[in-house]
Amino acid sequence: QVQLVESGGGLVQAGGSLRLSCAASGSMFSSYTMAWYRQAPGKQREAAATITTTGATYYADSVKGRFTISRDNAKNTAYLQMNSLKPEDTAVYYCYAQSRAGTSWGQGTQVTVSS
Repeated sequence: QVQLVESGGGLVQAGGSLRLSCAASGSMFSSYTMAWYRQAPGKQREAAATITTTGATYYADSVKGRFTISRDNAKNTAYLQMNSLKPEDTAVYYCYAQSRAGTSWGQGTQVTVSS
């Protein structure tokens, strides 16, 4: 089962950008659908962006046009490019992997957007 480690979170001003990375260990990374979820204080965890094994992408309405999910199977890494960040994007961002073999979550990385 794949193990996931996120990086790239931090503090940024509104309108700024961040790129999150999710490094996966183990084999068969290309067989996993990858996703980024986020959880703001007092709110439920929600899916922000998903990329399938074929490269199809899906976004929550709240991030569409501002966030881009991508993957590099050669590097066993998924990315989330976040542009035009808003204070309401403040949350812990989690990487998620899903395949027939099972699912995995990363430990999360904090993103804070100041107004």
